[in-house]
Amino acid sequence: MKLTDAQKAKVEDLLSRMTLEEKIGQMNLESPSIVGGFDVPFEELIEMMTDGRISKDEFENIMSSATRDFHEDDIRAGRVGSMMIDDPKKNNELQKIALEESRLEIPLIIGFDVIHGFRSVYPIAIAEAGAFDRDLFEKTAHMAAVEARAHGINWTFAPMIDIARDSRWGRVSEGPGEDPYLASCFARAKIRGLQNDTESPENYVAACLKHYVAYGACESGRDYNTTSMSVSQLHNVYLPTFKAAVEEGAATAMASFNDLNGVPCTVNPYTLRTVLKDLYGLPGFVVSDANGIKECVTHGIAEDDADAGRQAVNAGLDMDMGTHIYKDHLTELVESGKVTMDVIDDAVRRILSTKMWLGLFDNPYVTEETMKQYEGANLPEGHAELTLEAAEKSIVLLKNENQILPLKRSQKINVVGALAENAKEVCGAWSMNWNEENCVSILDGLKKEVEDVTYYPCCGPEGEMNEEELAKAASDCDVVVAVVGELVSMSGEASSKANIELPGMQKEMLKKLIASGKPVVTVLMNGRPLALGWEAENLPVIVESWHLGIKMGTAVAAVLLGDISPSGKLASSFPSVSGQCPIYYNHPKTGRPGSKSKFTSRYLDAPFEALYPFGYGLSYTTFTYDNLKVREAEEELTVTVDVRNAGAVAGTETVQLYMQDVTASLVRPVKELKDFTKLDLDVGETKTATLTLKKKDMGFYDNDGKYLLEDGLFRIYVGGNSRDCLCEEAGVTF
Repeated sequence: MKLTDAQKAKVEDLLSRMTLEEKIGQMNLESPSIVGGFDVPFEELIEMMTDGRISKDEFENIMSSATRDFHEDDIRAGRVGSMMIDDPKKNNELQKIALEESRLEIPLIIGFDVIHGFRSVYPIAIAEAGAFDRDLFEKTAHMAAVEARAHGINWTFAPMIDIARDSRWGRVSEGPGEDPYLASCFARAKIRGLQNDTESPENYVAACLKHYVAYGACESGRDYNTTSMSVSQLHNVYLPTFKAAVEEGAATAMASFNDLNGVPCTVNPYTLRTVLKDLYGLPGFVVSDANGIKECVTHGIAEDDADAGRQAVNAGLDMDMGTHIYKDHLTELVESGKVTMDVIDDAVRRILSTKMWLGLFDNPYVTEETMKQYEGANLPEGHAELTLEAAEKSIVLLKNENQILPLKRSQKINVVGALAENAKEVCGAWSMNWNEENCVSILDGLKKEVEDVTYYPCCGPEGEMNEEELAKAASDCDVVVAVVGELVSMSGEASSKANIELPGMQKEMLKKLIASGKPVVTVLMNGRPLALGWEAENLPVIVESWHLGIKMGTAVAAVLLGDISPSGKLASSFPSVSGQCPIYYNHPKTGRPGSKSKFTSRYLDAPFEALYPFGYGLSYTTFTYDNLKVREAEEELTVTVDVRNAGAVAGTETVQLYMQDVTASLVRPVKELKDFTKLDLDVGETKTATLTLKKKDMGFYDNDGKYLLEDGLFRIYVGGNSRDCLCEEAGVTF
């Protein structure tokens, strides 16, 4: 986020002419207030829709029928710096008030949650991360930026880059998984896609990193819960994604709800000011999450709203979302000396600089021509195709016994499961602006490609099972495609679960289908890794299709029919049973590693390893690895390996490089992902994959937050997942 000298001068000129009230106004994020009949803030209404308390149709009905206060008078008076709204015409109206009727003519920054696509919704992050495709990550983010900007949104509350190792946490769906390296690659690519195309204001938005920090480590996987960890774990696991994103140029960040070692992140000076701003150099501002400042009173770290506001602004939180605490209390806090003008000026300078970089002073409006691109179900050219590509690359084949897949178009296929026909369920959590006409269900995707398809709802994630339908579904067909999983409302914010097995009667349905003797292809629709111990043992085919966005049905059909050979890998490990959570591949080494021996780190009643580990995913072909070599140079290790397509169809393999620091001054993980590359291989073809491990990336942070590079023995692993690898040892000096 770079400004010209002229832009910097304009920021300073504005700052010098602002009253304290106008400065505080810039630090105030407002949402439309719902007047009469449904008296909750707009951001809470959005949360109610995304967590399933109200449907999308109910949300739209409320918004269309309710009277809304858009705070026009406050905008005129300079008491609002930002709005959260997604109506381009209304955005234009509010910008016009700010630019033509307020004293200093400062535009609004318009923020909204554009998590995995705006109108062209692509796969949820945990799915897309499994594509292991940096270019794809960047392209989908740029598509989201263009669509958001076309609706007057210039600031998106994305990317969500929390590391999450406990699948009981519902928001695992929104982030790129359990591994800091993959998640950092994801974060960097998303920042490039959202922010880098600055030739025209129509092509970029300000990213907002969330949730800062360690929200994904919430105790017991329960949303909003406490987090506690060592300094080394914080810097080695949970901060790297944010550091990478800021290095890539991320403009803003959002403080998370949780406390970290007893200090809520909303009022945490170490994480906000010391690390994020001073050490990493975040150029823009930090906003609270919805109502985050006020919740510090409930946390018990602030005695009242004013005290919470004092702690937050002094810690480095620049903008208040949803509480009016800054608006109501900052003037008194400054006048009493509890908050200095330097703190206020730093916050406002960051906010004004972001607006200047976005070009809002010169290009704040959306044109009528741009709006017309999205009338009805219209999407810009190429956007639907990109969502399809992302969906295809995100599908993970977990099991394919007896090579039942791919299916043949000549087969008679019975599709079972209520999720199969529900187009409203394909987009996943935190997707709010899709048009149902653009959404393709799995049933519709198959029907378009196969002539003989019969559908039996039978049962879904909720409700009873129709035994009569099930009996029909298990007869008179060549193969059964059973679509099972979770409703969108069962993952995402406020959707933590203690039991992450298949919900409802779906497992009973699968048992009866297997007992019929028909080949059963199980397709999962879900927003989190599920506990699939029984399924992995008893089902012949399991396809993880997540929530893939508007083209989900088309993508699933292409994979099931072999038009696309699956290439996705898991960004998060899958447990056998819920009680294994949290489970992740890159755990620290223990003195008694888990084994079949009694006195080791294991369970009596469950496996000690993941059912399907990080990086796992099958293809319709097989790949063999050979001739692993490690060469040390002054600044890096170069690792090569020969990969051969030993099967009968072409395929794409994600070659993964892992490292283990054998002996160090702190206990280190058993493996750490350090690089990956993708190879397209024809039948019988062999290619040499070349991967790089930079020496500067082979260190770790100690419990004083100091980064260490220690000479010693390292094990280098290369393979198709985190478990099945070739290994070479290398003595490395730094």
